[in-house]
Amino acid sequence: MLYFIVKCALSGVIIALISTVARRSPGLGALIASLALLSVFGMLWLWHDTHDEARMAAHVGATFWYVLPSLPMFLLIPALLTRGVGFWPALLIGCLLTVALYALVTLLASRLGIDL
Repeated sequence: MLYFIVKCALSGVIIALISTVARRSPGLGALIASLALLSVFGMLWLWHDTHDEARMAAHVGATFWYVLPSLPMFLLIPALLTRGVGFWPALLIGCLLTVALYALVTLLASRLGIDL
């Protein structure tokens, strides 16, 4: 249980750091967020828990394919915000787009023989 709490705390600290830094410097906050630190921590936790190279390879490979459909959200939300759409609707639309693209990637990957 302590291990789980440590994992949650470290992940939460990263998110808090990003939001705190972004208040002063949106660009620097974005840079920290783009480092994929949570993905790296996820890999570290998975390796610590399993030491399974095949599982790790599958996890990292699937992460790559799921990052791709999330990227358009980071273009859509600022475009909507600069056009007068409120934050919450822009976030919702961006998330809905991402979910739709996740479904598309999952479907296409299975048809191409990529195991996600």
